[in-house]
Amino acid sequence: YYNNLDFTTYILYIGRYQSPHKGHMTIFNETLKQRKKICIAIRNVITDEKNKLTAEEVKTLWEKVYEGNDNVKIIIIPDIESVKYGRGVGYSVEEIIVSDNIANISATEIRRQIKEGEIQWKEMVDDKIHKDSERLLSK
Repeated sequence: YYNNLDFTTYILYIGRYQSPHKGHMTIFNETLKQRKKICIAIRNVITDEKNKLTAEEVKTLWEKVYEGNDNVKIIIIPDIESVKYGRGVGYSVEEIIVSDNIANISATEIRRQIKEGEIQWKEMVDDKIHKDSERLLSK
């Protein structure tokens, strides 16, 4: 019965990722450096001005960034209002503190720059998804 089940543990990251950027990657990569697996859980939100990308589009972008990395699982989850837990659930909830230059990376600013035809946003986004980000977010 258990032969086909995956009992691997992951560090879970939940977000909209509108758009994926190096701030997200810094946190993910720090966990990967610790030889831990990560699960990027993309909230399936309604597209609008703040959420231009569908969950599928976000998933495709992350798959390009982490292509061939077996330590990264990327999934789509329903939109989440909150995360709650009971006592003794067997996992912890932790905040990762990053430097100000990483914390200040803004997906809102990336979207604005792409829409305005600026190019500074490319410093905040992985090279592998520049063309796709520009195509998807300039619409």
